[in-house]
Amino acid sequence: MTKRSATRQSKTAYTMARPRGGATSQRRRQTKSPPPPAPRKIGPALHAAARSATGQQLLSLALILFGMVTVVTLAGINTGTLITAWGRLLVFIFGWGAYVAAGLLVCLGLLWMRHLVHCPMLWRWRPFLGFELAFFGLLALSHIFVRQEGWDAVLSGHGGGVIGWALSFSFIYYTTPLVTAFLMAVFVLVGVGMAFDITAEDFRALGRRLRAAWSDYRLARMERAAAEAAAAARAAEKEAARRAEGSTLGPGLAISPPPSRPHRKTSPASPPAATPSAPETPPIAPVKPQLTLPSLTLLQPARAPVLSQEEIDRKSRIIEQTLTQFGVPARVTEVRQGPTVTQFGVTPGFVARGQDGEEQRKVRVSQISALADDLKLALAARSLRVEAPVPGRAVVGIEVPNEEIGLVTLRRVLESPEFAQCHQPLCFAVGLDVAGTAVGANLSAMPHLLVAGTTGSGKSVFVKAIAASLIMRNTPAELRLIAIDPKMVELSHLNGLPHLFGKAEMELERILRVLRWVTVEMEDRYKRFARVPVRNLEEYNRHLQRQGEAPMPRIVVLVDELADLMMAAPDETERSLTRIAQMARATGIHLVVATQRPSTDVVTGLIKANFPARVSFAVASNVDSRVILDTPGAESLMGQGDMLFLAPDAAAPRRIQGCYISDEELEALIHFWQQQAGATPARAPWDALAESSGPGQWRLEGETEDAALLEKAIALAQQQGNISTSAIQRRLRISYPRAARLMEQMEAMGIVGPQTAAGRKRQVLSGDDDAV
Repeated sequence: MTKRSATRQSKTAYTMARPRGGATSQRRRQTKSPPPPAPRKIGPALHAAARSATGQQLLSLALILFGMVTVVTLAGINTGTLITAWGRLLVFIFGWGAYVAAGLLVCLGLLWMRHLVHCPMLWRWRPFLGFELAFFGLLALSHIFVRQEGWDAVLSGHGGGVIGWALSFSFIYYTTPLVTAFLMAVFVLVGVGMAFDITAEDFRALGRRLRAAWSDYRLARMERAAAEAAAAARAAEKEAARRAEGSTLGPGLAISPPPSRPHRKTSPASPPAATPSAPETPPIAPVKPQLTLPSLTLLQPARAPVLSQEEIDRKSRIIEQTLTQFGVPARVTEVRQGPTVTQFGVTPGFVARGQDGEEQRKVRVSQISALADDLKLALAARSLRVEAPVPGRAVVGIEVPNEEIGLVTLRRVLESPEFAQCHQPLCFAVGLDVAGTAVGANLSAMPHLLVAGTTGSGKSVFVKAIAASLIMRNTPAELRLIAIDPKMVELSHLNGLPHLFGKAEMELERILRVLRWVTVEMEDRYKRFARVPVRNLEEYNRHLQRQGEAPMPRIVVLVDELADLMMAAPDETERSLTRIAQMARATGIHLVVATQRPSTDVVTGLIKANFPARVSFAVASNVDSRVILDTPGAESLMGQGDMLFLAPDAAAPRRIQGCYISDEELEALIHFWQQQAGATPARAPWDALAESSGPGQWRLEGETEDAALLEKAIALAQQQGNISTSAIQRRLRISYPRAARLMEQMEAMGIVGPQTAAGRKRQVLSGDDDAV
């Protein structure tokens, strides 16, 4: 019993320790006998080799060699069964165009090689379609003008081959040969335009250049004719004066006796022959010369660098590749080239979602804006601005600076058709936008302009360009300028201009006096409007024209640096500018204020609220950009006239390259007006008012409250006929010394007489309103 149990236990242990033989043998069979490798297919290997970089280069080289061999075969130099058959096939299909087709193979190979090795290219369908259209049109034309019959020409290899025969025969069958030739010529022209990217805008630009050249030629010819006529007139005047002098001496010589009879014996009472007719000639009143506006030939002609199409294609490809690398598919659909930057219009693409990729999501605009720094790095640009989206266009604008900043001359904008559409007298040239379109603005519609930017960004040049634009359209009788220049070097170039009141003011006390005078002039104009009554300056000038009086001119105040005034006299400067900006629009007074420090202590809330039109040049930070424009963006400008212009009726600022005017051009304009109207009067109106006595002189000195009391005292004296100091004290409810000062001022003005006795009333000498 014990041996059986022991034997059973040993068998059980052996069975438990023994591994499964089936699984082990199966693993051994799998290890020893692997499956045979599948036979390798040649097609996918060749396809992969052809898709590799080396394979594509070899294919492009083979295409070049094949095209060259085809050209040689068509020329009859090379022979062979296959290559000769290939040449005959090309001649049969294209006729004389077989040489062009063979050359096209060589060109395609070269372009492919250039794309792979030297510079990647953006393959577009427009040039290929245009070349194909022009090529087929030429084949049809060649077949029309061939002397042989249609199919015989195809068999002999002349004309346009089968393609040319088919096109010409199809059109001639339904029309006439002349109409067919005209249509084929149109196809050729359209194809050439598509192949070389010639658009309607290019033809319009060419037409504008031709019209500008023709107008310049006509102006030059008219000026030359005017100069010749003036020279001839001067010569005629000199000849007439010489003849008149000779005729004055002639009768005396004619009636004079011989030398034996002295001339003194002639009767002195006998008048000369011309004396009786002298009283009959009525005196001629001097005629005031009619002023003419200056010609555009005084300004420099337009010149601007043009960005090449290769550079545009390269930057477009870099933008698309960079956005794709960051998972933002997009496509450049339009390019607008300006003088400073080129705006690439990017259309957002779609991103596939899900495992099957059927669900797509539109790329968000914020994703493109967030990659501004990466685009700037990829393009190696000095600065880059993303306008997302472009107002009025379904694209995101990426503004990339040009390699060379174009110079926008003032003449280029003034002679543009866009600026010619503005017929208001206060229209001025702003510059060219990112598409190269001229931009003008109407100062009377703004009605005031605030300009800001760092030193050297172009503020002073812009202010001088505004002044030059205004004097190109207005005579001194229609427009007067006031120049305030605390920097002492910018607006001083306007000295001597007939439009300028006095000269450019530079001292602080005189500048404050000028601002007070502008306020007094504004109030005086409102009083004149109330007497008629009219609402604005245009209606008042029409009233003066009906009365036969001279019109009242508009006044534009140019302030080159506001920060200096706000540092020296902030309260009075802010009060004067705010009051003028709030009320002066109807009186024809407008402000153009520039500052290089657009901070909140300079451009205060009151000033900013009354200047809806603003221009920002390059600033230091986006904080300064928000102060002047209420939006960032000015910190990424290029400088040298690159600006953001915010019109009063615009929702977003517009990027513009400002106009440039040189000192020589400004001097030429000043010299022209000096010859037309004379120099600027040396005495400014505020100086004349300061030397007078009256309420206006007190207001000019800043004593506004006392000036108002003086006007009330004058009105009281004219109403009563006689007045005393105590009566002024009681009626106006002021102190006795103040009333005595008012009485002394009225005596100095000649309104009341001197004091006859103590306590007696004074007699009023002037009873009309002119004394006020």
